[in-house]
Amino acid sequence: MVTSKDWLEYDTEEMVKADKDALWHHLKPHKVFESQEQMIIVEGQGLMVKDIRGKEYLDATSGGVWSVMVGYGRDSIADAVCAQLKKMPYFAGVFGNIPSIKFAQTLLEKLPRMDKVYFSNSGSEANEKAFKIVRQASRISPERKGKYKIMYRDRDYHGTTIGAMSATGQAQRKQDFGPFVEGFVEFPHCACYRCPYDKKYGECDIECARKVEDVILKEGADTIGGLIVEPITAGGGILKPVKEYYPILQEICKKYDIWMIMDEVVCGFGRTGKFWGHEHFDVDPDIITMAKGLASSYEALSATVVKQHVYDVFLNDPTDENDRLNYFRDISTYGGCTSAMTAALESTRIIDDENLVENSRVIGEYLLEKLEELKKYDVVGDVRGQGLFGGVEFVTDQATKAPITEGQMATLMGNVLGQGVIVGRTNSSFHGLNNIMNFAPCLIITKEQVDTIVGAVAAAIEKTF
Repeated sequence: MVTSKDWLEYDTEEMVKADKDALWHHLKPHKVFESQEQMIIVEGQGLMVKDIRGKEYLDATSGGVWSVMVGYGRDSIADAVCAQLKKMPYFAGVFGNIPSIKFAQTLLEKLPRMDKVYFSNSGSEANEKAFKIVRQASRISPERKGKYKIMYRDRDYHGTTIGAMSATGQAQRKQDFGPFVEGFVEFPHCACYRCPYDKKYGECDIECARKVEDVILKEGADTIGGLIVEPITAGGGILKPVKEYYPILQEICKKYDIWMIMDEVVCGFGRTGKFWGHEHFDVDPDIITMAKGLASSYEALSATVVKQHVYDVFLNDPTDENDRLNYFRDISTYGGCTSAMTAALESTRIIDDENLVENSRVIGEYLLEKLEELKKYDVVGDVRGQGLFGGVEFVTDQATKAPITEGQMATLMGNVLGQGVIVGRTNSSFHGLNNIMNFAPCLIITKEQVDTIVGAVAAAIEKTF
């Protein structure tokens, strides 16, 4: 009788065929599978990954979506997860378990102004929880009655579920998936390079923040309950607000009793050179959502963290017939996975013990310096970022800022990949503006690896244009 099987064994040609026949890939035109073999990643160590044909690549994307913070091949995470799975793999979040309690404590130590942690399994779900908190509060709290609408920023991304997409400011990502949830309201983006008000920083009144009040008043301040933003817009083009932006936004939110939700799904856990992206700004959100870096994607995990005043709205009296349903009636099946919490505990320990947030700051400065050198090419319009989070916007020429075509962008990306380096880009997000290459390597990256990445991009620019 077979009691176990080696699931690491495979036949290369069988897997290549099965990849085409059985697997539905994410974010790729399906037609390409009919004529092209797709990359199959089989192994990783540090920043290097190997495909099924044995070719190695330097990964400048932390797993494609900016989430493998501590690098590949961390035995200590695998060992900790294995030990926990053997002892106790799962019980629903209606009860506690030791890893979830320990990791909740860890998060609150990292967020001393926050008070309660709710676990789920993805960034989309973490944001859905935040939206449900705002919505339920608008029904059960006398002070928040009717404040059910949630504001979101143009170019920000908050997830792939219908509710999260309703709060996403990326037209191509949303195309064909409507109708969306009622009660989500968009306000302008904060990209200085393509200012929505055609102004220059230093000569403006930070209209991108101040105009939010106009939107609130148009909608009706008594109907707005939440406002969600990424500290630094990620998939929308690596857009860092100016320093005055968040204090203005915070003042507006407080004026109209709007809960600010900070989506740290991408920026959290050291990506920007501080542990949290919002630490670069003078801002104090009411709710913080996070995913990706929590467990460095060794396991699936997300969290929604709130201040005490938010949590207190749901402290109902279960013996009161009129009040008994006024607790947060929500559950996330995989929020009870002990292995995810264990992976998160060990990943966070590695980030702290190896001083990876500081490495993100130092090597991040070097990365942006090297990317700035690419401006010698007329097709490089803008370089921006923070920490190990950089973006390069490609244009037909620097004067007009007209974006290059998607065909040119695809060729450029292919030419980088051809040199054994994986970089990212805005992908099917905006009409005419999918022209941004992004960089978010694991936090363990070295200067030498930065040189390899930027060198590959420079060579690809010369080959493409």
